[in-house]
Amino acid sequence: MEQEKLSAYIQQHFDQEPIMVRAAGRINLIGEHTDYNNGFVLPAAIDKAIYLAIVKRNDRQIVLHALDVDDHYTGSLDLLRPTVQQWPDYLLGVVQQLQHSGHIIGGFECAFCGNIPLGAGLSSSAALECATIYALNELYNLGISRRDMALLSQAAENQFVGVRCGIMDQFASMFGKKQQLIKLDCASLEYEYIPFNFNDVSLVLLDTQVKHSLASSEYNTRRAECEQGVALIKKHHPEVNSLRDASIGMLDEYVKAYNTTTYNRCRYVVEEIQRLQDACVDLQHNDLAAFGKKVFATHEGLDKLYDVSCPELNWLAEFAGGESGVMGARMMGGGFGGCTINIVKKSAVPALLEKAAAGYEQQFKIPLKAYVTSIEDGCRTVNDLVNN
Repeated sequence: MEQEKLSAYIQQHFDQEPIMVRAAGRINLIGEHTDYNNGFVLPAAIDKAIYLAIVKRNDRQIVLHALDVDDHYTGSLDLLRPTVQQWPDYLLGVVQQLQHSGHIIGGFECAFCGNIPLGAGLSSSAALECATIYALNELYNLGISRRDMALLSQAAENQFVGVRCGIMDQFASMFGKKQQLIKLDCASLEYEYIPFNFNDVSLVLLDTQVKHSLASSEYNTRRAECEQGVALIKKHHPEVNSLRDASIGMLDEYVKAYNTTTYNRCRYVVEEIQRLQDACVDLQHNDLAAFGKKVFATHEGLDKLYDVSCPELNWLAEFAGGESGVMGARMMGGGFGGCTINIVKKSAVPALLEKAAAGYEQQFKIPLKAYVTSIEDGCRTVNDLVNN
């Protein structure tokens, strides 16, 4: 539907054939709050995406059309600055990063729309950045690798938009493959694909529709607590530079007596880094039941040790754990709201959605949103998608 909406707009308003790009949103199956501790994450691109069409201009102007909000922006390559509208910043930040990196581009006009739910933690912003850089790379034959496009998109969000995100979102949007998860090493950016081709299973996102005010301040506190744990260990083991290098034994010996809260935070991260690696082995053995148990264990750790859950997320995870056909469930993302991700037998999805919606609204007086999603390819031109 989004592709048709974009095509209709192009036919009415563009006077030349555009390049059309699809850039996916993402989920993360396991490996939460491990990215800034140099651990692993296990994201995937999904079937919800941004669709963007782009053409060259003969001047230095940038003309942007956001079809979903019926808004427009006109500016210049020679004067890039954050906007009052905010949404153009994700595209302008990419242009700025290209210029800073020495890539030469001219003016362009683009239009975009999408079906990634906003505010659900599915990285619509990263998808828009990736769509923009992928389209400009094609339009001006810049020859940038996917890895560098992901890094430049991350830099755009960090430096122009002002959000200190990690690399996972952009990497997943760029490198996603159908029915494959990406085991990404956040320290080295080395990665491998882990199969997730269970045809009788759906990935269901249940959206609390809440975002508690603790989210941003507590995120910074968690980073500081992790760094404190590393500093305590490093006094005795100089080779330990992050929790990636630490063991439970080190935490027991050097952190536990210092501060119980710091110990709990670090313990969760060290356990999660190992849990993710074990979970990948489960998938390579086609053992989805064992994988799902680790997903449940991740939620338990995020709630009890890392303390970033909330009553709404806990209710959904606990509810899912009691339903037949649910193989794993946990909160996904930074915490204090957002979605749970649920691994559900397809036959059980309708009943789960109905019962979850009724129970959640009765408990919290908030309607529950739900998204059933699948694992698809990452950034591509639309022609590639048609041909493949």
